Amino acid sequence: MILADTGPLVALFDPKDEAHARAVDILKKIREPLLATIPVLTEAFHLLSPGSQGSAALRTFLSRGGALVWFFSEPALTRALELMEKHADLPMDLADASLVVAAEVHRTGRVWTIDRRDFETYRYRVGKSHHRFVLIG
Repeated sequence: MILADTGPLVALFDPKDEAHARAVDILKKIREPLLATIPVLTEAFHLLSPGSQGSAALRTFLSRGGALVWFFSEPALTRALELMEKHADLPMDLADASLVVAAEVHRTGRVWTIDRRDFETYRYRVGKSHHRFVLIG
């Protein structure tokens, strides 16, 4: 499973995005399921603009199973808020925090992101161990 961040989703569905061609090429090579979180999707739909063709294409992509969607549980939300406080100096937004928590819950550190700097800094926890993310993109 690969966690999908906002940047690649926006780039995929906005042909004017400077990372569009690269995002399309990367998606063609991905053979594992993608997982997006609700905060990531909220951010992506906001950036694409709700009435845009890009937003419509993202809705179609999701409805056809292009990515799994992960919803927060109460403990997951609490953990995400803790991470945002811990990384307030970056600052970590809710979308990034949701991906860190998804990595912890699903025990995967592969993340497709354009925001390499932050995900090179973040660590996800499994038990007492902290792990680096493996960046796709």
